[in-house]
Amino acid sequence: MDEQNIPIDIHVNKLLDWLVSRRHINKEWQKGVLEIREKINNAIQDMPAHDGIVKLLSGQHINYFHCLKIVEILKETEADSKNIFGLYGSQRMKDWQDIISCYQKDNKYLAEVSQILLRNVSYEIPNLKKQINKLGQVQLDCQKKIKEYTKTEVTCLKEFETLCKQLGIPGKNIKNELLELIKDLPEIYEKSAEKLKAVAPAIDLYEAFTEYLAGEKREVLKTLKYLVKHGNTTTYEYVKGRKPIKIDTPEAKSPSEGTDNTSSNEIDFGDDIDFGVVNESIDFEISLIDENADGSAKTDDEFEIIDHSDASSKSADIEIEVVDDNGIATGTDALTLLDNPSTRENIINNLLELQAFLKLRTFEINQESDLLWIPQMQNTPSIIQLQNLETISALMDVVSETFNEITDKRTLHLHNLKHSTNYVDILTSQLNQKLSQVNRMKTSKADMETKVSNCQKEAKELEKQTLRVITQTKEIQKQIEQDVSAKYKGRVVNLVGAISVLKLS
Repeated sequence: MDEQNIPIDIHVNKLLDWLVSRRHINKEWQKGVLEIREKINNAIQDMPAHDGIVKLLSGQHINYFHCLKIVEILKETEADSKNIFGLYGSQRMKDWQDIISCYQKDNKYLAEVSQILLRNVSYEIPNLKKQINKLGQVQLDCQKKIKEYTKTEVTCLKEFETLCKQLGIPGKNIKNELLELIKDLPEIYEKSAEKLKAVAPAIDLYEAFTEYLAGEKREVLKTLKYLVKHGNTTTYEYVKGRKPIKIDTPEAKSPSEGTDNTSSNEIDFGDDIDFGVVNESIDFEISLIDENADGSAKTDDEFEIIDHSDASSKSADIEIEVVDDNGIATGTDALTLLDNPSTRENIINNLLELQAFLKLRTFEINQESDLLWIPQMQNTPSIIQLQNLETISALMDVVSETFNEITDKRTLHLHNLKHSTNYVDILTSQLNQKLSQVNRMKTSKADMETKVSNCQKEAKELEKQTLRVITQTKEIQKQIEQDVSAKYKGRVVNLVGAISVLKLS
């Protein structure tokens, strides 16, 4: 096979060593190139105004092939300095021709462009691609955080809206809106009291069952039973058995008053109540006498009580002034049963007790095969015997419904707002915290979106820069292959290695 047709393949990493070993360049080429670089720096200080030169000098490392192009341009710009012998009198032309001459001596240009090629392939291009990949990863991380922030924002906003919906407020001026809600409580209590009447059959069953087991009449579910029978009366009427002549209800706080966090947690009982004064103090002394007059010991029930009060009276005259409230309900007595925290708690406990009873009855009916069930139930009152799983389940549904009504979240919130001086601040803070978290998530998401945008811009610039370096590298590759080929009588020269995979796209 003709040697002229065999291509010369040179690995790009071994190019400099290959050129040195074939004596195309000198081992000391770097020293000569440094001198040439100094001449180039001086020459570019005085250049003519030309678009081609500006393009060549902008953002590029000037090499030998650039110098050839500069000389071609100077042939046009410095044509006036050419003499009859074809030589240029321009100093600019002389400087650049001298630079080219220095490059060509010992093929220094070939060594320099080979080094540029190696540096681009091994370091510049991989580093640029690494930066682009890193920016891409940053964008992915930011997009992931944006999704997390969006999810948290939606969750917090949903929780805020849910709580506002529970409370029945728009959520614009939270504290004032909450305080205004207290006005809805009387209507809510009346509706609840009306629904509680439906548990009367369950109370009757429980009362009959308790009486049967105890063998005597027992008072059960006192507060709930009263509420079902008489409605949501004042605590005064429930305790004293008569309606008050006047109800002295404390004035409700206005929204502006509700903003004062310095109020105490004490319950306001209205006007001071005078329990009367004992007019005469009584001094009693119990003397334990161990012996009778005859010297015999007294029994335990023979201890003598000696009265040291006025000797003229056989018993002390104790005078106590009885308090007369004049039929005026004040303080907690002025509150209705469902509004008074104490009686309200009793009602809830009564409902829980009733629920527990019905659950137990359901269990017992389901265990009819138990031999203990039939004999025990044969002598019970008809109200108990007539019950079956269906009727007990119906009673259970009614009790559960009324329990859910009275313990409704909105009702509990409003009850606490009225009776706890700090609750309005706690609830306001809770709602504001949700809004604050929503705003923080929006801000964080906006920051991440800005970061993504900046990364995209930076990545585009790096991609352009990478494309320029790859283009320059490909041009140098072609120039080196042609130059080396000329030294071997036109044989095909191929630079192989990492440079083979470089693409302009």
